[in-house]
Amino acid sequence: MLVTTKGIVLHSLKYSETSIIVRIYTEARGLQSYLFKGIRSPKSKTKAGLFQPLTLLEVVAYLKEKTTLHTSKEVRLFQPYMSIPFDIRKSSVALFINELLYKSIREEEANQELFDYLWKSCLLLDSTENALNCFPLVFTAELTHFLGIQPQPGYSEKKTVFNLREGQFQAMIPEKDAYILPEQGKLFQSLITTAIDDQSCLHLKPAVRRSMLDSLLLYYQIHIPGFKPMNSHHILHSVLS
Repeated sequence: MLVTTKGIVLHSLKYSETSIIVRIYTEARGLQSYLFKGIRSPKSKTKAGLFQPLTLLEVVAYLKEKTTLHTSKEVRLFQPYMSIPFDIRKSSVALFINELLYKSIREEEANQELFDYLWKSCLLLDSTENALNCFPLVFTAELTHFLGIQPQPGYSEKKTVFNLREGQFQAMIPEKDAYILPEQGKLFQSLITTAIDDQSCLHLKPAVRRSMLDSLLLYYQIHIPGFKPMNSHHILHSVLS
């Protein structure tokens, strides 16, 4: 079956002397692996550089139900980025988002809400000039809603501690060391209820941003089976500080 779909590049690797395999999160089928034959050949009209992290593509591919590797017939750049490749702060955020998606998304089926959110977020990152420091933090928090692991709001004067393992606010500090401190509870409540296109309310100091992002990534490790520790956020902290 021949399927045409929009997609977001998450990962690529060499397959042979001239071919590559690319993991793409697609609108039509969720996470898919595509074989692009001859793409690394000097005669290829399509260059391997097209498959940089978070590139927005349109793919035409032959899909077979009994295989996880599909063969591409055509591929083209759907919408080029105007600033991400040329702005080290934005490109660092893009690499972080790419790693987060690659390690957290497992669905090999269509999820229109998730796809629309990711597509919108990529375009917003490319166009935004404000609140870039908070962009990865808000994105990481809001993504939990689409992955089905969203933290539950519930901060109050009596419930100021957020338990990362239980995913909810509570009165007492838990025995295990996976929680948000009471003095940051109200701020965490604000974070998990903020949309990616409304970051104006978040004016955080670098140390607070780092602490919040580290806590959220620990939350991902706890709630997503097989989620491996992140690496790119260390560079992100340095670039955005």
